[in-house]
Amino acid sequence: MRERTFSIIKPDAVKAKQAGEILARIEKAGFTVVAAQMRRLTKAEAEGFYYVHRERPFFGSLTSFMSAGPCLTMVLERDDAIAHLRDIMGATDPAKAAPGTIRKDFAASIEANCIHGSDARETAQFEIGYFFPGIELIG
Repeated sequence: MRERTFSIIKPDAVKAKQAGEILARIEKAGFTVVAAQMRRLTKAEAEGFYYVHRERPFFGSLTSFMSAGPCLTMVLERDDAIAHLRDIMGATDPAKAAPGTIRKDFAASIEANCIHGSDARETAQFEIGYFFPGIELIG
């Protein structure tokens, strides 16, 4: 079933000039980029985006990391987009990620893990609306 998901190429990957290579892998995996914007999140935007983690001990460092430099926010589309993106991203901890996954090949740590992808249909709807409100997405 064709669906949309949300993804961020995080500040660590943008700083390391890996964004193009990561995006190429995403496209080679059959995704269509429906919308994309390079942006630098404010601390408040990062806190709003990651609000579900606000009680977790890593919330402060996560939101500081995500607002430390530019990132690439994207809406992606393909059949079973959410599950497939999570498969090609790999485990959150790059040390536990499968060989050939984006995180295994590009991420430095659990926090500096180079890419975010929605984990469920409801999450994708929230995340797409958070970063791309009120615009008509092509496709």
